Amino acid sequence: MRVFNIFTPSKMAFSLPAFSYIVALIVDAFLIFFAIFHVIAFDELKTEFKDPIDQCNSLNPLVLPEYGLHILINFLFLISGQWLSLFLNIPLIAYHINRYRTRPVMTGPGLYDPTSIMNMNDLNKCQREGWVKLAFYLMSFFYYLYGMISSLIQ
Repeated sequence: MRVFNIFTPSKMAFSLPAFSYIVALIVDAFLIFFAIFHVIAFDELKTEFKDPIDQCNSLNPLVLPEYGLHILINFLFLISGQWLSLFLNIPLIAYHINRYRTRPVMTGPGLYDPTSIMNMNDLNKCQREGWVKLAFYLMSFFYYLYGMISSLIQ
């Protein structure tokens, strides 16, 4: 007769999906801070608290790192086979590509032109974009947390 010991340690595997969700959580925390900075920056522009040239000079260097980090976590989802996570992020990746492709003509990388950013329509659009990205990254954070926990306990 075989006796089962309930106190034996279980085997937990640290798999590629678990690694991709852990990296996604860390990267998503940075993306949340980028989105918060985005919202605050455009609120400062709306209230004319800060100069548009200074604001664009502080926002433009963050555009490519944000896009790169977002593509990085989706590449990890692709190679680890996390299709639902990848498909949830594809619309935002497509929006980022389209937004960067149709950006104003500029000498350096970035999206924001100081001469046109004070247009109220552009300002409202950019602020709305920041709020939507913030909501998306927050929801993604909790989904990645769920994905990490579920992949670690399997």
